[in-house]
Amino acid sequence: MTEPFPLSPSLWAATAPPAPETPPLEADARADICVIGAGYAGLSTALHLAEQGVDVTVLEAHEPGWGGSGRNGGQVIPGLKYDPRELRSMLGEEAGDRLANFAGRTTDAVFDLIAKHRMKVPHLRRGWIQGAHTPDSVETVRRRATDWAEQGAPVEFLGRTATKTHLGTDQYEASWLDRRGGAIQPLAYARGLARAALQAGTRIYGRSPATRLVRRGGRWHVTVASGRTVEAERVVLCTNGYTGDLVPGLRQTIIAPNSFQVATAPLSDNLRRSILPDGQVCSDTRKLLLYFRLDHEGRLIMGGRGPFREPTSAADWAHLERVVVKMFPRLAGVPFQHRWCGRVALTRDFLPHLHEPQPGLLIDIGCMGRGVGLQTAMGIRMAEYILTGRPDTLPFPVVPMKPLPFHALHRAYVSAIITWYRMTDGGVRQSA
Repeated sequence: MTEPFPLSPSLWAATAPPAPETPPLEADARADICVIGAGYAGLSTALHLAEQGVDVTVLEAHEPGWGGSGRNGGQVIPGLKYDPRELRSMLGEEAGDRLANFAGRTTDAVFDLIAKHRMKVPHLRRGWIQGAHTPDSVETVRRRATDWAEQGAPVEFLGRTATKTHLGTDQYEASWLDRRGGAIQPLAYARGLARAALQAGTRIYGRSPATRLVRRGGRWHVTVASGRTVEAERVVLCTNGYTGDLVPGLRQTIIAPNSFQVATAPLSDNLRRSILPDGQVCSDTRKLLLYFRLDHEGRLIMGGRGPFREPTSAADWAHLERVVVKMFPRLAGVPFQHRWCGRVALTRDFLPHLHEPQPGLLIDIGCMGRGVGLQTAMGIRMAEYILTGRPDTLPFPVVPMKPLPFHALHRAYVSAIITWYRMTDGGVRQSA
């Protein structure tokens, strides 16, 4: 995977603490567990195994947080695409409630780890708002608020006036506020997880992409690009939107579109007080959603879909810059300082997938744009599963890999939708 178009460093790369030392693998090694991928899921798995005395080696193609974990919008959102009532309908009362309880607490895992390990991660937990972008979607956000309130979650439905007050834009007909959500500096968090894992005894090797995976003599042998090998009893694969062909057919089980983001220069105090004044983060009900927030230094970040391919010029972000001014006309003339993107992994049923195609090979894939909390919590559960061998510790069942039929056509279809979305600026109207 090549680097995005180098217009400037991402906002997160420009403001994160320095990365910990993770030199490449230069000699063959042995471990109990080899984790492939140093994003949230892989680092959380490694940390929680190492804390229990397990000998863990992590292999990363670049450096911890290089992929989607260090390039997302930093919104920490609980739940899944499906709400408790839908999960109970899909899975039955008991399994649906169990999954809803897990999904509703994923944000706790993030903020608890930041506190426990005293990570140098700018963060704020004031809640997440989902805006209803059309009159028809008002009932969607009302239903979601009711559903989670019945689950005991600290949520609230907001009418049009309250929504405008909270967000600082008149784009939305209504919304709901989920106080479990919040914001982090995502690359700082990935690096914080890496430091915590290293301190617990994990070995992390950067610039060591895994190129071959074979099982021989009852153990796994993972070869990296330099030809060096890690021999391990078990392998955990956590590459999500940057999944390649290490495991045949796995890449074809997901679609991995790019999520593009822009960030303004830090806003003046007056502008900061008029946009998301209470510090919430926001995304909306569009199929190809928009999401926005202020960072810890007062920059407005706007995110949404861009071209499926890697970017080639600043024009690939122009639709988001137009959206900012349409939604917040008072920001006209405020310069944009950072443009970046990162891939998300989408499955056919919009749920994370766990696979175990061979003994001792556990695969976690599919973050659906909620990877900060979801994949942190998945790492905790995968570590527990490895330690105990109990399938009931996993929040999702282990399922067979099923490549999407006509995978290339799915990608072409998504690309066509994204092209339309960019041409129409996501359907955003000019605010008053």
